[in-house]
Amino acid sequence: MFLENIANVQRRKGWIEVVCGSMFSGKTEELIRRLKRAKIAKQKVEIYKPALDKRYDEQSVVSHDANAILSTPVESASSILLLTSEVDVVGIDEAQFMDMEIVNVCTHLANKGVRVIVAGLDMDYTGKPFGPMPALMAVAEYITKVHAVCVYCGNLANHSHRLSSETNLVMLGEKESYVPLCRDCFVEHYH
Repeated sequence: MFLENIANVQRRKGWIEVVCGSMFSGKTEELIRRLKRAKIAKQKVEIYKPALDKRYDEQSVVSHDANAILSTPVESASSILLLTSEVDVVGIDEAQFMDMEIVNVCTHLANKGVRVIVAGLDMDYTGKPFGPMPALMAVAEYITKVHAVCVYCGNLANHSHRLSSETNLVMLGEKESYVPLCRDCFVEHYH
């Protein structure tokens, strides 16, 4: 009985952390910071991103400030389970572009004792919850919402306003395609 109790105490505890916000808010920067700190702590870290995100690099997760960390591009969330083994920390960038299976994947990894750090847009360009992000936030132990600065008034921005008339939900782009806006400027100027 005593040895069973020690084994239970020593069992790793996993959890899910979500870093969310608008474009240009520092989500990827925060994800990279947390993953680099885990590596400094000699933890085994694996990083994934959607294969469709090739804006800065085919493989690396790269922030708007050009901070980067090597990752594995995946076509589907279930691929993460196939590629992950004997790992302490899993990082996932641009989770809003993943299929809904990402919620089960993250939950499964956390249940196995893995620290899972997920970054993604919480809202799409229309201001609606984006893909699996609401469900990920619901199952996460920790949620960090980061903010950009509104390009019109300087207040905290939580909306990613699309500058083009493109209506597809997924449209990869940078400063030429999107600007961060606060709630008031988003509502006043565009809705």
